Amino acid sequence: MAKYAKWIGGGLGWAVGGPIGAILGYAFGSMFEKSTNIEAQDFSSYENRQRQSNHNDFAASLLVLSAAVMKADGKVVKAELDYVKDFLQQQFGAELASNYILDLREILKQEIPVREVASQIVSFMDHSSRLQLYHYLWGIAMADGIIDPKEDELMKYLASYLRISKYDYESIRAMFIKSSDSAYKILEISSDASDNDVKKAYRKMAVKYHPDKVSHLGEEHKHAAEEKFKSVAEAYNSIKKQRGIK
Repeated sequence: MAKYAKWIGGGLGWAVGGPIGAILGYAFGSMFEKSTNIEAQDFSSYENRQRQSNHNDFAASLLVLSAAVMKADGKVVKAELDYVKDFLQQQFGAELASNYILDLREILKQEIPVREVASQIVSFMDHSSRLQLYHYLWGIAMADGIIDPKEDELMKYLASYLRISKYDYESIRAMFIKSSDSAYKILEISSDASDNDVKKAYRKMAVKYHPDKVSHLGEEHKHAAEEKFKSVAEAYNSIKKQRGIK
């Protein structure tokens, strides 16, 4: 029975949670298959973890797309894994993060149907939450300090699949990949915008990226959203300094 556990888990995942549920189900089943000394009552803990992950849609999506980005350039580097570990520990605490890392290691062994996964995410996740998820994924892509062309390409496709606009894509990308006009891209304006338009853009972006926008995901995610909010403030202050805006 144990040798078929990962396939059964995957099948149940498809039944209750689409492609994300299938990937997680396969991961849990695979871990059960490797644990030859697990008693029947212990298997219930795997079932409980699967149910909990299916209910925590944001965390499940985060794990699956983390694996996709980590694998994009054909290798998984320590800096990426450390980034994910640190993020999970900060957001969920050491115990739950440890469980998620075990899940991630199994997910990394699978082929990720990125477009299908993203489509499922769009169906249950609001725009602010998708922006938060996308920002986090850029952190993984840039964890080693460079962006591989394949990673950059995947992030561009992911923006489209997650229904993130061109302006939001360029704004978040500019938070990680700096250029002479990064501050303007972050505020979603051109460098020839008037001072008044700069102020309006800042107010608009401050509302869009305010941590309260993802408060429904829990305090841990609200805290993580502060990084985006900080990038917007830094971009605005940089432009003000350049232009001498008071």
